[in-house]
Amino acid sequence: MIYTITCNPAVDYVVQLEHFQPGQINRSKRDLKEAGGKGINVSRVLEIFGEKSIALGFVGGFTGKFIEDALNEAKIEHDFVSLKEDTRINVKLKAATEETEINGTSPTIEEKDYAQLVEKLSKLSADDVVVLAGSLPSSLPKETYRSLVSLLNEKGIKSILDTSGVPLKEAIQASPAFIKPNHIELAELFGEEVQNDQDIVRLAKRLNEEYNIDHVLISMAKDGAIYVGQDQIIRLRAPKGKAVNSVGAGDSAVAGFLYKWQETKDAKKAAQFAVAAGSATAFSAILCTKEEVDTLLHHVEVQTL
Repeated sequence: MIYTITCNPAVDYVVQLEHFQPGQINRSKRDLKEAGGKGINVSRVLEIFGEKSIALGFVGGFTGKFIEDALNEAKIEHDFVSLKEDTRINVKLKAATEETEINGTSPTIEEKDYAQLVEKLSKLSADDVVVLAGSLPSSLPKETYRSLVSLLNEKGIKSILDTSGVPLKEAIQASPAFIKPNHIELAELFGEEVQNDQDIVRLAKRLNEEYNIDHVLISMAKDGAIYVGQDQIIRLRAPKGKAVNSVGAGDSAVAGFLYKWQETKDAKKAAQFAVAAGSATAFSAILCTKEEVDTLLHHVEVQTL
C-alpha cells in the first residue's frame, strides 16, 4: 500500500479576480475551496490514476473536517491524527497574470500528536511505500523528515521525499529512496550555483553516491527535468503548452513517477510519465486527468545522457 504524509495540510481557498487592487474592495469572479497539502495532492493524483493510497498527517477543527470530507468524497482513505487547533487556510489570489499567496498559521503539533503518527508508521511493512511531502509546521523539529525516513528504512520501507530547505538538507542524511528538488533547491543543498545541465547532473550524482539516494528527479518547470539514478541519467524536455496553474504540478510529478515505477520498475518510463503529469496539471485549471497525461506523454522528449 502507498501512504502519503502531510504534516502541514491546508484548506486552499483559491480566488479568481479580474484585477487585484491592494487597499480596495476586491470582488471575485469565482472561487474554489480544496483540500490542500503536497502529500494530499499526491494521494488525489494517485486516485485519478487508479492507484489507491492512504493519507496520513495532522488535521484539526472545522477545516480539518473539510479535508476529511473532501477525501471521503474522492474515495481516498485517510487516517489522520486529530489536533485541537484548526488546520490552516491558505488564500491564493489569481488576477490576470499574477498570483498572490497568503499562507495561514499552522496549528501546534504536540509530542503526543507526533507519537501517534510514529505509532501508525510502526505498523507498516516492507511491502509499503511512504510519501513524505510538503513543509513542516514550526512546532515540529527541522529534522522530523530525517527521523521518519530513518524509521522507515529500519523497517525496509521505501520513502519518497518532496520538501525543501533545511528539512530537505536534514532528510537526505537518512537516504530516502527518491527525492524531487527543483534546480534552485538542488543548488541550495550544496551551496553552489547551477548554470547548466552539467551542473545539475554533477550535483545530483553526489546525492546518489554520497547519500545513497536511488532516484533523483530535478524539476525545472517549463524546461522539463533531469533524472539521475544509480545507473542512468535522462534528460526530459517538457511538452509545449500554456501554464495556467502552478499549484499541484510538482505533486503530480511525484505521483506520476511513483505510479509508473510501481507498474513498470522502469526509471525512464517513470520519469517521462512524471513530466507529463506535472505538465498536464500546469496546463489545467485543476489537477491533471489520466487522459491528459496520456496525451502529453508522447510529447515529452527523452534523451539518455
